[in-house]
Amino acid sequence: MDPAHALPAGPPFTIRARLLTTLASGGVRYEPDAGIEVDVAGRIAGVERWDGDSGPAATLDLRPWVLMPGLVDLHAHLPQLPNAGVGAGLDLLTWLERYIFPLERDFDVPTAELIAPAAFRAFARAGTTTVVAYGALWPESLDACFRAAEAHGIRAVIGKVMMDRLSYDTDRDPTEVLELSLRQSTELCATWNGRDDGRLMYAFTPRFAVSCSAAMLRASALAASEAGAYWQTHLSEDREEISEVKRLFPDAIDYTDVYDRAGGLTPRAILAHAIHLSDREVERLAESGAVVAHCPSSNLFLASGAMPLARYQAAGIRMGLGSDVAAGPDAPLFSVMRAGAYTQNALRAAGLSGAPPLSPADWLRLGTLGGAEALGLQDRIGSVEVGKEADLIVVDPSVTLPLEGVGAHDDGGPDEMLSRLIFRAHPSMVRGAWVRGRLLPA
Repeated sequence: MDPAHALPAGPPFTIRARLLTTLASGGVRYEPDAGIEVDVAGRIAGVERWDGDSGPAATLDLRPWVLMPGLVDLHAHLPQLPNAGVGAGLDLLTWLERYIFPLERDFDVPTAELIAPAAFRAFARAGTTTVVAYGALWPESLDACFRAAEAHGIRAVIGKVMMDRLSYDTDRDPTEVLELSLRQSTELCATWNGRDDGRLMYAFTPRFAVSCSAAMLRASALAASEAGAYWQTHLSEDREEISEVKRLFPDAIDYTDVYDRAGGLTPRAILAHAIHLSDREVERLAESGAVVAHCPSSNLFLASGAMPLARYQAAGIRMGLGSDVAAGPDAPLFSVMRAGAYTQNALRAAGLSGAPPLSPADWLRLGTLGGAEALGLQDRIGSVEVGKEADLIVVDPSVTLPLEGVGAHDDGGPDEMLSRLIFRAHPSMVRGAWVRGRLLPA
């Protein structure tokens, strides 16, 4: 019988499977045969090498499938998912005007109630158990997104987009928009931030400096600090965008300084892209503790540029991965890892990077524990270790084999298996995803 038909819907349970996880102490743990026990509270109570020929009666044997930590997506846009894969080759600002603002303008409550549940199911199918997402300007639709996340079971950080210029809300003057957006965001944060013991969290979400005044950036950063919420925006994604920021903020040293002057650069800040940074900006981001969400699929899709990843890592910038759907054409972070690896290989081939290549395990860490650390949740999620909450996925690596049925149970070990999960990622390879031991609808 296909084991997927018998996946436990909720805790407690014990699973027997192969195990592959990064570790908080560094490195990777691989067990070809392991028992993973989840207690009634949805926490990991045991991770042991399987010693006997049979386990407890409640044990579900999923071998040769692989149990792994759930993936953490640090950057996505819920209203944009219907346009994933559309508009390749356009620059960022043109793409936004042509394909994205019309979607977000129409993202009302009925639309959100249709798209958000489908989006969370799609993330679960992709193995994403934590997602950081943007909504649209409208507070009622953002509320609907949170209700969908609450019902689905995914771990989510979501925020209402804030814009007081270059906006699709053209019926109000900028001052009114700022005050209204700040009040709406504060009310949404008060309702949702920390819901369900922190499974749902809020992010104040000024879209980016091109569409926000200095006053909007300052007010949103202050509100996030006072509420203990996250603060998310975009940084240095596109050279035309950077030129426009320079025009709009002539007194700032650079793009990063715009956010620094607003008080936004804190360990609770999540900055998407950050491709084109000066040495000063790299140093300042590392010093501030702000997080960079690396979105290589999106960067390639819109031809925005190639992040010098090794340079940022060497400087100590906190980083994780983001799908950035819909600029990123796919939700699965395994595909994002592949795009990132190809980008870094191209930089080395062109003589633009002398850093050694990241291993498949390095990419897995960015997509799991790196994302958890970026959110300050490394004590809760990001790896399969005792005491953590059971945010888990189970993967069937046989579907990544080049020839069907050949080598299905002999993939050469964890390095080779993980390499195929990244470079031959298959839409059906994730067979189940849990948050706190509760199976997510997919």
